[in-house]
Amino acid sequence: MSKILFIDPVGTDLFDQPIKEYLETAKRSETQVDVVSLKRGPMHLEYHYYEALILADTLHTVRKAELDGYDAAVIGCFYDPGLLEAREIAERMVVTAPAEAAMHIATTLGHTFSILVGRRKWIPKMHENVAKYGFSDQLASFKSLGMGVYDFQKDPAVTAQRMRDAAREAVEVDGAEVIILGCTIEFGFYKELQEELGVPVIDAILAPFKYAEFLSELKGRFEWTHSKVYGYESPPRSEITEWKIEEQYGLSGLWG
Repeated sequence: MSKILFIDPVGTDLFDQPIKEYLETAKRSETQVDVVSLKRGPMHLEYHYYEALILADTLHTVRKAELDGYDAAVIGCFYDPGLLEAREIAERMVVTAPAEAAMHIATTLGHTFSILVGRRKWIPKMHENVAKYGFSDQLASFKSLGMGVYDFQKDPAVTAQRMRDAAREAVEVDGAEVIILGCTIEFGFYKELQEELGVPVIDAILAPFKYAEFLSELKGRFEWTHSKVYGYESPPRSEITEWKIEEQYGLSGLWG
């Protein structure tokens, strides 16, 4: 059995229950999934400042999840905030995030992909991640829907039409073979788009969750997990203790 924590890294629990219900429809029968959000912070991450504010709490939530016996954690924002840092502090469990997982899956299903984003503001950060993950040659385009995070679920019919128009242009004009929905709150729209367009449409909640299940199985069966040599080497406990990190940040028991 895999125990997976999906972290919505914002200071509101508005989407916790809908996301959990959505993941329950996709999980393996033996998988346990829980969804949490942060106890403080901005209610979306559309600005770099907001993203910076949630990093420490997100990382400490990942650390606590490991201590609580979770096999995997998903950092549920398409910016993948704190992904590399979380893998650095995770000593046993695997950690995934939407952009990396979606791009890995997309590039096994087609040669090129396009990403549907809410606003043009998001594109530079997401473009950096495309390059960082090594998928620049497979990127066909970004398509902006002209919508903020809280617009996606407000009027599903409007959202679906904007997605339909953007995705069709991405396929027919830009040459995309796969469409990625570039925000976790775009969940629930992939199936209809996929049926209409005839190409794979990757959901930004399902992709990292199923990737987490997959990586958790690889670890359980073959001991394949995040390497702790070089890039993901964990910080020394001695430094964390000596510098009184727990006391400074109001933590208790995370590094004891």
